[in-house]
Amino acid sequence: MKLALPANGPFGALSRRRALCLLAAGTAGAFADALWLEPGLLWVNRHDVACRNLPPGLEGLRVGVLADFHFRPGQDEALVEKAVARVNAEDLDLLALAGDYVTHSGEVLAPLLKILERVKTRHGVFAVMGNHDGWHPGRDFVRRSFEKAGIPFLINQNSQLRIKGDTLAVAGTDFVWLGKPDPAATLKGIAPATPVLALVHEPDYFDVMSSQREIQLQVSGHTHGGQCRVPLVGYAPVKVDYGRKYIKGSYTRGGSNLFVTSGVGTVGLRVRFACPPELAVLTLRGVPAA
Repeated sequence: MKLALPANGPFGALSRRRALCLLAAGTAGAFADALWLEPGLLWVNRHDVACRNLPPGLEGLRVGVLADFHFRPGQDEALVEKAVARVNAEDLDLLALAGDYVTHSGEVLAPLLKILERVKTRHGVFAVMGNHDGWHPGRDFVRRSFEKAGIPFLINQNSQLRIKGDTLAVAGTDFVWLGKPDPAATLKGIAPATPVLALVHEPDYFDVMSSQREIQLQVSGHTHGGQCRVPLVGYAPVKVDYGRKYIKGSYTRGGSNLFVTSGVGTVGLRVRFACPPELAVLTLRGVPAA
């Protein structure tokens, strides 16, 4: 004969108490992770990008992406130093800096750039504006600061590199949110057969860029990957303007590719959950044209 324990008996009460304790412990653990652990846990996300019309000299080209530093002196030095050390250990061909170096004040650029100056790659570092950079310090201040640090800064323009006998165009727009992006100027002078690496802070502008021509790879930030996501299902409850369609990871549109990094820093509370700071390492792989 099977005995049933009353739901309101001592065993039922114990089970409910245990469930509540486990829930409380899990909630406390999640808060601890989000507030104190995960914001400082940089991970390296290595990903291959299948590119049509990629010449042999660019096969296997490795591009690092960092974005959304929102640098806070006194809090973020260790994280950025860790990011630079990982970049240098990866032995990258290029590093793309995809905007939002500050949140409100341009005064934080000098200590941030002092750390970023230590980056070493084969073919250089390129940077573009983020919306926060444009709203507060402004284009001229940010560009001068980067150029003084020896880092090329692209605003609606491109730079063409010769790598193993082939050409790669690195093209960067202005920020999109209240900025003045100009895709025609950004892509001006790039031959139709030349592969394009586009740096655009806001990812949803990918639809505009890829309507102009085939973009082998656009790299963007802006969304922070959601900054706090729902585990397992990967849902981002909070979205931002110009980052609602493309939030995190890889996307394709025709023969064009987009990668959206989760970024490094935070806005608002220094909190991340199920979305740690990221150095993306993207390797270009050629595929036959369709």
